[in-house]
Amino acid sequence: MPINQFQRMVFAFITVIITVHAYVFYSLYVVNGGTLMEITGADGVLAAINKMGGVYMFGAYRPIWFVVIVEFVFAYILEMFMGSPCSFKLASKVFDSRKNHPMIFETAIICATVGLMCPAMSFIATFLYYPYYEGFNIITALANWLKLVCLNFPFAYFTQLFFIQPLVRTIFKTLFRKDIKAREELSHEKEKQGEKLKPLSETDAIADVIKRVNEIAEEIKLEKTQK
Repeated sequence: MPINQFQRMVFAFITVIITVHAYVFYSLYVVNGGTLMEITGADGVLAAINKMGGVYMFGAYRPIWFVVIVEFVFAYILEMFMGSPCSFKLASKVFDSRKNHPMIFETAIICATVGLMCPAMSFIATFLYYPYYEGFNIITALANWLKLVCLNFPFAYFTQLFFIQPLVRTIFKTLFRKDIKAREELSHEKEKQGEKLKPLSETDAIADVIKRVNEIAEEIKLEKTQK
């Protein structure tokens, strides 16, 4: 059974909800935590944020939950209409999900996604967090954008590759294990009947990768049992 549009939306939702919380933590605690405590004289980052009246966003101080919601909306829209489809197309130009190792294809998609989403979200963040009380200057905004890309890209790459995407795929396979199993059985039947391979859509390619990962896991498990 191919992964349908609803499941694709769920996959994007899980990815974005984890990513946004990770980025807010990274931005507030890792990147700006020391500065916030120094300015306010507070003993902790959360205390410093509360003392300031919230997080500065678009010319006013907002509560953290508001910041998370705003970033989630932007990130989800970008992921659905740019990040996910474009990263698949870029990865497919270099690798074939049916011929290359599934981990190679997954890694290519993750790298392409980071390469697209990090500059795009950093661009949006440039205007969300720009210090408008000092006036607006396009050169300063572009410089801030470049700074954010340099700060966010390493974090985005390593967290998506080694933590977020493996976690998202585990959650996704748990939620839709019946559909994935049914899709795998259908795929096996088509292979047995010798049906001609057609170019895979994004959703079918993801399902195919999941199927091949499960097959490799079963082979490894069988080898360990035989030893």
